[in-house]
Amino acid sequence: MARRIAVTHADLEPSRSRTDLSSKTGAFLMVLTILLGLLCFILCLIAEATRSQVTWLNPDEKGKDGKSECVYSGSGKVPLLCGTGAFVGLAIAMLMEHTYMLTAVTKSSPALLTWDPDSASAKSLTFQAAFFFLTTWLCFAVGEILLLAGLSVESGHLNKWSKPRTDCYTVREGIFSAAGVFALTTVFLEAGLYLTALRAQRLCEEIASVRREVLEASTFYASPPHSPQHRHLAAVPRENPTSTRDSAQSDDQLLLSVFPTPFNKSYNIL
Repeated sequence: MARRIAVTHADLEPSRSRTDLSSKTGAFLMVLTILLGLLCFILCLIAEATRSQVTWLNPDEKGKDGKSECVYSGSGKVPLLCGTGAFVGLAIAMLMEHTYMLTAVTKSSPALLTWDPDSASAKSLTFQAAFFFLTTWLCFAVGEILLLAGLSVESGHLNKWSKPRTDCYTVREGIFSAAGVFALTTVFLEAGLYLTALRAQRLCEEIASVRREVLEASTFYASPPHSPQHRHLAAVPRENPTSTRDSAQSDDQLLLSVFPTPFNKSYNIL
């Protein structure tokens, strides 16, 4: 025997599209963005720990040609790869989440786009969205610039790094660490922007629902009451039947009233 499954209200509700901010796709992308930010932070710490160092040779012999020679402690491949991974990962996280939010907002209900600027909640959410948007892009730009500066320095001595040279450029201490902090701050600010947009969407849905209920109630009370329609009742055959015994007694009484019986002594012909 086939097993029946009960139908709930959740089954009757329309499913949310993938471009909706409150859908599973939006939550998955937000979690993925935070994980990419954490990965960028770890890669920046690795790049900071393995960045190239400079060792000067014969510092007391500057009188011959007036210049000292230096040599690098490594080729810089590890910090270069880690910095490149952090640079690309942060860019992917930023562009992916902002592209999704832009698509979700443009395809959302018109109530989210036609925001009432006079309400207190609208002003608060607008200020929060503007703050998160500006600070997110600012931290992203600073982090990417720091990573780009570190990559340009580390890529300058990939070949012949052990050969002494007169000019040696190194990444200043803390550059990669600062880039990692800015990358982590970027993804958390981006999460704040996503939550702010989600709150704005839910608030607009609640306002639209209240307006719909008010409109339905006003339409119901504004319409005059309808008078009941007159219905013609048709008779049904044998609607009130009588018994055969009652009909026989009524016939006997009728005959007795017309034809007198011989036992009636008070009957006078004249």
